[in-house]
Amino acid sequence: MVYFFTSTSVDPPAEIYVGKDKYENDEILKYGSDRDVWFHVDKLSSAHVYYRLRADEKWDELPQPLLDDLAQLTKANSIEGDKQDNIKIIYTPWSNLNKPGDLAVGQVMFHQSSKVKRIHVAKRINAVVSRLNKTRVERFPDHAKELAQREQEAKRLARVARNEAKARASAAKHEQEERRKEVEARSYDLLFDETQMTSNRNKNLGNKSIAELEEDFM
Repeated sequence: MVYFFTSTSVDPPAEIYVGKDKYENDEILKYGSDRDVWFHVDKLSSAHVYYRLRADEKWDELPQPLLDDLAQLTKANSIEGDKQDNIKIIYTPWSNLNKPGDLAVGQVMFHQSSKVKRIHVAKRINAVVSRLNKTRVERFPDHAKELAQREQEAKRLARVARNEAKARASAAKHEQEERRKEVEARSYDLLFDETQMTSNRNKNLGNKSIAELEEDFM
């Protein structure tokens, strides 16, 4: 079972989800998404809290109101962390989580510690935690099925992007060809005009006597 929360501190509202226990946390980790951001109390036991990025968001540029909600929810879901003041919440992209086979259930490591950010939480803010808890919904998601759907959608979007790129390239090539034809047509017209002028000049000269031609050049 997974708990879902809604943060209304941002617009549109953000969906946050939390594993019920360490076994569910491992399931979420196994079938996670590149768009997921993982939150946890630093150096203390806590729930694994996730936020799924929207298409236009970056994990390290989340708005502060949303980060505050995520930090408060993470703190509230830590038995030890919820009792303490001045704790730190760590967060990192799902892709940076590392789960070697010898780690205990619910535990994770990081591929790169440089991609782990920290939030200082001075104390629990009951109003924030209460607001988030009022939105809590329990669900039983099929993680494997959802992963397959995400992968299928990613492939579809990739095909759309490729087709759009091909269409843009074809349009650019067509435009380039039209410009080339236009330049050639202008060059031909100019050449035709010069030929006509030369021909007319020669014709006029041909009707004059040598004496008249000599006078023209004197």
